[in-house]
Amino acid sequence: MKRYFIHLAYNGANYCGWQAQPHSPSVQAKLERCLSIKLGHTTEVTGCGRTDTGVHARCYYAHFNVDSPIENCGELAYRLNVFLPNDIVVYRIWEVNPESHARFDALSRTYHYQIVRGKNPFHQDDAYAYYGPLDVEKMQQAADLLKEYTDFTSFSKLHTQVKTNNCKIMEARWFEQDDLLVFRIKADRFLRNMVRAIVGTLLEVGKGKMTLDEFKKVIEQKDRCSAGESVPAQGLFLQEVEYDFSAL
Repeated sequence: MKRYFIHLAYNGANYCGWQAQPHSPSVQAKLERCLSIKLGHTTEVTGCGRTDTGVHARCYYAHFNVDSPIENCGELAYRLNVFLPNDIVVYRIWEVNPESHARFDALSRTYHYQIVRGKNPFHQDDAYAYYGPLDVEKMQQAADLLKEYTDFTSFSKLHTQVKTNNCKIMEARWFEQDDLLVFRIKADRFLRNMVRAIVGTLLEVGKGKMTLDEFKKVIEQKDRCSAGESVPAQGLFLQEVEYDFSAL
């Protein structure tokens, strides 16, 4: 058995997310169908994690197994890109150790959430348009507090099948990029809906509707109902996934 990694990216606007689901288009299903046709046999693909409906990935990794070696990985990547829809691109395919795992070997994941400050026809599909004033300095102070905690139940979608709501946040910061206000967050793992819920709550701080002490209490209460509303999916991007590639 040979195992291969795929480096890809996708615009998630037309998909229910990465993971295949009955009666809904997914990135995983599109990729598996194309791989199966090109390789001549049914091929299952394991992704580095789930993304929700409408969420994008500038960087995504997955792995799949084959019985015999692929002669030309570059040619396979080219043929997949010809066959895949325009909102999915494969950058590279390469062989890894049989035990390497796209999900479990990931050391960290980084998300960006994009906010456009007002009406902008060029960011209708990849950013959340917010028209009011925001205290970005206060939002950064609140973001800094995230690194003091590990239990993020307050920002998790309810009734998910996970063993723990603990995450280690390594980076959380706001920055300006052209016409966008961007929130960048890096952690060893993320809960479902976590980034969008955090951003929605940080916006409450920026609007002056929540103090820093109240933001801390939201985290400590471990109650999703105490946090702000989740921001729309179209502004969220899986930006980076980190591995020790020398060990794969």
